[in-house]
Amino acid sequence: MSLHQIIAPIIDFAYPPRCPACGDPVDGGGFGTVDALCPDCFGMVERPGSPACATCQYPFSENTLGNEAQCAACLHDPPEHDGMTAATFYGPVSKDLILSLKYGGRMALADMLGRQIAARLPDFSRDTIIVPVPLHRWRLWKRGYNQAALLGRAIARGKTLSLVPDALERVRRTTPLGGMDAAQRRAMVAGSIRASPRHAASLANRAVILVDDVYTTGATTGECVRVLKAAGAGAVHVACYARTRSGEG
Repeated sequence: MSLHQIIAPIIDFAYPPRCPACGDPVDGGGFGTVDALCPDCFGMVERPGSPACATCQYPFSENTLGNEAQCAACLHDPPEHDGMTAATFYGPVSKDLILSLKYGGRMALADMLGRQIAARLPDFSRDTIIVPVPLHRWRLWKRGYNQAALLGRAIARGKTLSLVPDALERVRRTTPLGGMDAAQRRAMVAGSIRASPRHAASLANRAVILVDDVYTTGATTGECVRVLKAAGAGAVHVACYARTRSGEG
């Protein structure tokens, strides 16, 4: 029996694992790991399902359009990406988890959230690479980590794929996008991201899973997808923990 197996039950007894959303005790965990939500919080999380837009997972009210149907927004203004997977819809519980990961320093949450994303992703070829949405170097220095890269690392483990954490770079710092409409967001991020010259060869003709924590209007991910494809990448699939229903949040 390993030392971990001996000590873990003692640690769990003294410091029982708690739900990362509400703090109530939950089963499992140990040594600071975050494994699961409590039943109440789990029941409050909304997850994309069927019927939904084949491109962006926007929910349909009726299953009368077929599995390949697209929503009005994707038909009117086709997104840059080639498909999307969200683990949840943006709501009270998912919002708290993301804010705790992003601003609260709770990096251990990334493994649980990343596993939930990986569980919903379709299968990809072995040469697919995972690329996180980048942070500007000053924001990265202030926060100490890129939450998208932490999610990407968990997804890479779950799907047995390669993570290239610095394939994209923020070359211009942008102001927070909250409160801006879609056009303002696109204008703000335009030209702020580039493909790293160091990874040009690894992007050529490769399928990419682009990882972010939240998908709102798609302005940031759209800029990333454009940059990736301009650098020679093939299909780019967006993966996130939560997507908003209406582009706001």
